Amino acid sequence: MIIGTAGHIDHGKTALVRALTGVDTDRLPEEKRRGITIDLGFAPLALPNVGVAGVVDVPGHEAFVRTMLAGATGIDLALLVIAADEGVMPQTREHVAILGLLGIRGGVVALTKSDLVEDDWLDLVRLDVAELLAGTAMADAPMVATSVVTGAGLPEIREALATAAATLSPRRDDDVFRMPIDRVFTIRGTGTVVTGTVWSGSVGRDDVVRVMPGDRTVRVRGLQAHGAAIDRAHSGTRLAVALAGIDHDALTRGAVLVSEGGWHPTRVLRADVTLLGNTVATLSPRATVRFHLGTTEVGARVVTPGGPLGAGETKPGRVVLDAPVVARAGDRFVIRGGSPIGTLGGGVVVDPHPAHRRARPWAAPHHSFDARLALALREAGGEGLGVTELPVRLGASPPDVSASLERDRDGVLRIGSRIFDRGYRDALVASLVEAVAEHHQRNPLDPGILLQTIRARITGRPELLDDAVRTAVISGHIETIENGLVRRTGWKPSLSNDQTDLKAALVGALRTAGAEPPSVGELSAAHGPTVVPIIRMLEREGAVVSVESDRYYDAIALTALVDRLRNGMVAGREYTPGELRDVIGLSRKYLIPFLEYCDRRGITERRSTGRVLHGT
Repeated sequence: MIIGTAGHIDHGKTALVRALTGVDTDRLPEEKRRGITIDLGFAPLALPNVGVAGVVDVPGHEAFVRTMLAGATGIDLALLVIAADEGVMPQTREHVAILGLLGIRGGVVALTKSDLVEDDWLDLVRLDVAELLAGTAMADAPMVATSVVTGAGLPEIREALATAAATLSPRRDDDVFRMPIDRVFTIRGTGTVVTGTVWSGSVGRDDVVRVMPGDRTVRVRGLQAHGAAIDRAHSGTRLAVALAGIDHDALTRGAVLVSEGGWHPTRVLRADVTLLGNTVATLSPRATVRFHLGTTEVGARVVTPGGPLGAGETKPGRVVLDAPVVARAGDRFVIRGGSPIGTLGGGVVVDPHPAHRRARPWAAPHHSFDARLALALREAGGEGLGVTELPVRLGASPPDVSASLERDRDGVLRIGSRIFDRGYRDALVASLVEAVAEHHQRNPLDPGILLQTIRARITGRPELLDDAVRTAVISGHIETIENGLVRRTGWKPSLSNDQTDLKAALVGALRTAGAEPPSVGELSAAHGPTVVPIIRMLEREGAVVSVESDRYYDAIALTALVDRLRNGMVAGREYTPGELRDVIGLSRKYLIPFLEYCDRRGITERRSTGRVLHGT
């Protein structure tokens, strides 16, 4: 459980945390000297019937809102601090807006310094705060008047936080691990140490994790929560992690520790983007803003359909980032900009890894995992989606992903480690059957079409194409035959009367020609273009043999010619082409292709000075 403070500068956030926890979260000398919080501070808070919660104390000064965002993202409850003697101030309003954009669903309002004001003034402050919170998730948050000087209200604050915490659903440990890093330092004897809030999943000592961006693999040397060593940390824990395998200079705030698999940096993401109603700005694709996600801050542009995003509007959009970030579907972010810089709005990540850099926003409903899965699968087409990427890409825990895939067997096809849209596979089957039918129509004398030819025409991963072929075969549409060919089930080449006569004529012409047959071109000139498919049919039947690409021999004549060569050569003796011409009586035009054929078939062996019978 993580509780985050929020509120204007000098309204007493750090003093209240110190009074509740006994820990002074202002740790930096500059913070002591100036009396304001500059960086994030952390402290443990014991809550009745809840246990120990982590408190993140954030700066209230407008110059440090970016630091406030790094601490506020990932909290479960907000402790909104408003000084009773000043009431609602500019950073109060901005912090409340930020809490809403980050999806913080509950919290407690502490009216600090109540000992400095009269009851009538305190009542007016309560009315002002109620007006500020109306319509927000904290509209019904309890307001407790407190004083760190007198101690008034401190027990009530603890009780109110405990009551609010009891209404929250616990974070799940069966999710993928992620922890944004907010501090990096070294400890002598320990090495590199990072701190952060565990957003999801769990991590244990000696686990291997990755640092993103950069994709560095490191080992968890040790874990500490609230100053005590632990063996495993769960989601919602404020954690210090000692890392082995990386120097502290290679880490900064904004990096993220993640579990193995599924996590990838991104520079383009889909999101539902909201512009605050009280801003005078509009967001055009050319406008540069600051994008805050977790402890990360980068420049960005927001592209929405139908023109710029106006005040109070929410649209699906594409966010183009200046530097890679680690994001997950469902993550909430804040965008800031303008002059002077302020909070403009924020949104929810819908798809952190769209297939294309200029991906169109998802205008269709996408608020459930199943809906996002269907959209992503249709967009992925023949490439499909990796199952290990789904928890990050679509924002669900691995058990929920498995349950969804089990529910949707009719729509989702799983092949190995990837899933595909079953409708896309069915369309591939139809395309495959159509391709086979078209080939038969264009080449009625061919026994079938090469499967590799079909693969080249159809888009999809090899495993998906293999499944489409299996499906087409099982359904009885096609059948596979030898030499990598497929054909329509039951289909066989058939000859017309004219083709039958031509086939006989070709056999006769080649047999009569004997050792010096005409080329395919010469046969085509004499008998027409149908020669090529019929002579290939004769080759499949074994009646003719291709000696070179444009010349076929009658099989009987070729066998006789090979026998003449073998009988005329002496084993072990090398023969020049001229000598072999005398042996078999062929002109050079036919001799050289025939000898190369014999070399290929292992009848002869070519050496530097001539040919010998193979094996002699």
